[in-house]
Amino acid sequence: MQHEIASRDEWLKARTALLAREKAFTKAQEEMSAQRRALPWVKIDKEYVFDSRSGKVTLAELFDGRSQLFIKHFMMGPGQEQQCVGCSLEVDHVEGLLAHLENHDVSYVAVARAPIGEIEALRKAMGWRFPWVSSFHSDFNYDFNVSFTPKEMAEEQAFYNYEYMDTGLEDLSGDSVFYKDKDGQIFHTIRHLIAVASNSSGSTAISTSCPRAAMNPGRTITS
Repeated sequence: MQHEIASRDEWLKARTALLAREKAFTKAQEEMSAQRRALPWVKIDKEYVFDSRSGKVTLAELFDGRSQLFIKHFMMGPGQEQQCVGCSLEVDHVEGLLAHLENHDVSYVAVARAPIGEIEALRKAMGWRFPWVSSFHSDFNYDFNVSFTPKEMAEEQAFYNYEYMDTGLEDLSGDSVFYKDKDGQIFHTIRHLIAVASNSSGSTAISTSCPRAAMNPGRTITS
């Protein structure tokens, strides 16, 4: 493959021109993150109960004393023989972030529709330590549009990524962010599916999705 060859001065000129575009792109990303955080919130009035390795746990308890909750919708349905490769790669990067997120008022929990026994078997096989619960006995996955009923599948009218489509699978992935106020009220603030979730595994991406943008990603250098 033939690639352009340049002198050091020519390379520096091209690099600084690209740097200006990179700064503009970063600023646009920060502005978009702020606009996402400014979206209206939806109050959660329904009681969601999950199965954990230590027993039943409510959505409120998943906050674990913090005000912000980042949920990874792990693509794993009942009886699924192989876990989602993309979800696995994403959560592999979370292990080292947990202490930092928790220190900045963010709890991280994975949720899958598979029974807790199947989840625990996979967790042990992969050596994962992050909190992971099952929504097998809950409507949670269906209510947040990452799992789909047999009727939706048959009619090819599952609601995912903000539109009706033929998903081809009963369970898909995504992220949801929740906030709990001082009175214990819970609000759904942001949901990422295809468009943004693929970029949401890093600490900055997770934190900038949270309503308080807990871990300051830093300021863009514009000059």
